Amino acid sequence: MNSYTTIQGETWDLIAYKLWGSEYLLPLLLEANPKYRDIIIFTGDVVLNVPNIDTAIYTERPSWLGEDDDL
Repeated sequence: MNSYTTIQGETWDLIAYKLWGSEYLLPLLLEANPKYRDIIIFTGDVVLNVPNIDTAIYTERPSWLGEDDDL
């Protein structure tokens, strides 16, 4: 497992996007960092655990969002 140090003003979805290219993967970060679950906007210098994942098995758009004809 790797780590990521936050920058003030970051959010879970932004961090997931920076790390893996998809904000939809933020639940994986939440799962790896349960003590920070209640944080919405981070202060700087919070060290988060970053799980090693295979991004090839995740889609850009989760199936529960349904199809979007505009994509």
